[in-house]
Amino acid sequence: MTDIAWIELALTAARPQAVGALLRYFRDLDTAEEAFQEACLRAIRTWPEKGPPRDPAAWLIFVGRNSGVDAIRKRARNEPLPEEEAFSDLSDAEGDMADRLDSSHYRDDILRLMFICCHPDLPNTQQIALALRIVSGLTVPQIARAFLVGESAMEQRITRAKARVAKAGIPFETPGAAERVERLGVVSSMIYLVFNEGYSAGIVNPDSAAFCDEAIRLARLLLRIFPGDPELMGLLALMLLQHSRAAARFDAAGQIVLLEDQDRTRWDRKLINEALALLDKAIRHRQPGPYQVQAAITALHARAPSAQETDWQEIVLLYDLLERIQPSPVVSLNKAVAVSKLKGPDAGLELLEPLAERLQSYFYFHGVKGGLLMQAGRNREARDAFDRAIALANSPAECAHIRQQIDKLSVAEPL
Repeated sequence: MTDIAWIELALTAARPQAVGALLRYFRDLDTAEEAFQEACLRAIRTWPEKGPPRDPAAWLIFVGRNSGVDAIRKRARNEPLPEEEAFSDLSDAEGDMADRLDSSHYRDDILRLMFICCHPDLPNTQQIALALRIVSGLTVPQIARAFLVGESAMEQRITRAKARVAKAGIPFETPGAAERVERLGVVSSMIYLVFNEGYSAGIVNPDSAAFCDEAIRLARLLLRIFPGDPELMGLLALMLLQHSRAAARFDAAGQIVLLEDQDRTRWDRKLINEALALLDKAIRHRQPGPYQVQAAITALHARAPSAQETDWQEIVLLYDLLERIQPSPVVSLNKAVAVSKLKGPDAGLELLEPLAERLQSYFYFHGVKGGLLMQAGRNREARDAFDRAIALANSPAECAHIRQQIDKLSVAEPL
């Protein structure tokens, strides 16, 4: 491995801890990020010659902190002094920064950094963009390509997100136990949003597909901080199981391959085995949560030697549990699919009916409905559902998949 390669890996791994600590010191996202970037530049200049430090994160925090203080001093020399009453009567901030690094702040720094990026005032797209920029360190061009927008538009999106975070005045004190639990749930949701951004794009946008790897990396990081949290185990297991099918989800032409039609020999058994071990460990805690249940459903598909051997009865029972602990029309939609596999298309359509109003603008609802109607021989209604799905498609691959289903319909539709 070249010097630059191992340095890049070290900087990427240390980024959340280092930026989180610098944010605690400077209480400003831009200052923390600039300080980290300056520390990275110095690392690139000095590490190849002197070798890597024993603790790269601590080195980056120390160098970044000193760099940030120097930058603040330089700016201060060019600015007029504030009125005397504007000075803080709290302990000297620079003195606090000079204190020895305290590793006990590690988990709170990273949680605070991630929690800030997924502030509830921010739209989901801004949460993901800010997390990928601040926590993961992806460049603006990389994020822009993933979202299929221009670089200037993405730069503005990230700038607006930072401004809203600054305006929100998020407190920087160490969170208590209850608040940590709350933050962990929000952070987990943000990580899963990042994963889904990549998973939904797939082969259509290779830049977005890298988000899956980044979400998995962040989940592993959190699990090292909270090794006994069963929902984090469930989240990581769920993403690993879904990501294990990446090579089989699209054909050579980039067309969607449904789960039941995928070549299971192309599934990544290493990821599956890791996920199954994590899930078994999580279940032993006897504290079921939404991620664990979703992972358990996905695990049943992974364990089935073929689509025909899938345990649909158990999957339906798990969806019943998921409806109780996290009710949503999308969960009910997925349950309808499972019921149709067990009892036939009419049973699935019966469960879809109450969801029509809430999911009328949801691509997958109309795709599923069209598929079940086609199985039931109601081709004219199926065509109407497929037409609606095409109008709501999120990508050319989704649109092409629905057109394939329309082609399967009989030319002579029943009156």
